[in-house]
Amino acid sequence: MRGTDLGRLATAARLTAFPAGRRLATELEPAERFWIIRDGTVALDSRLPGGGSVPIDALGPGAVVGWSWMFPPYRWRFGAVASTPVEAVEFDGRLVRVLCAVDPSLGYELTRRFAEVMADRLRTARTRLLAPSPGTDRSTGPSEHRSVDG
Repeated sequence: MRGTDLGRLATAARLTAFPAGRRLATELEPAERFWIIRDGTVALDSRLPGGGSVPIDALGPGAVVGWSWMFPPYRWRFGAVASTPVEAVEFDGRLVRVLCAVDPSLGYELTRRFAEVMADRLRTARTRLLAPSPGTDRSTGPSEHRSVDG
């Protein structure tokens, strides 16, 4: 990323801190910001049908929290909560979208980088959601529901 890009992004950034237990994002709520963790841990989670949630991932220093600010309808795809006290750089997603619209090369670079984050998060979520629960035998898989004919 070019120095001018970093300077522009800095105009949309501020330092922030969250105590342990503070929810940064709630699934399906409006997504207007994102964070880069400087210190601490943030847990990603996903709602379960019928209530409750399932943990998806734990993110530490250097990780990006939030990509939903970048794509319509700008609603969180996962929830996020500070597992420990967190220090982070917070970015105003709306302002970053404007900066990307004004400078397509910045928009391309951020889209490329966030696409990598999205792919990694979705792979982690899929792995977590498909992992067998304790006491569950999934060795038979979906074929157990097939008829004898096929």
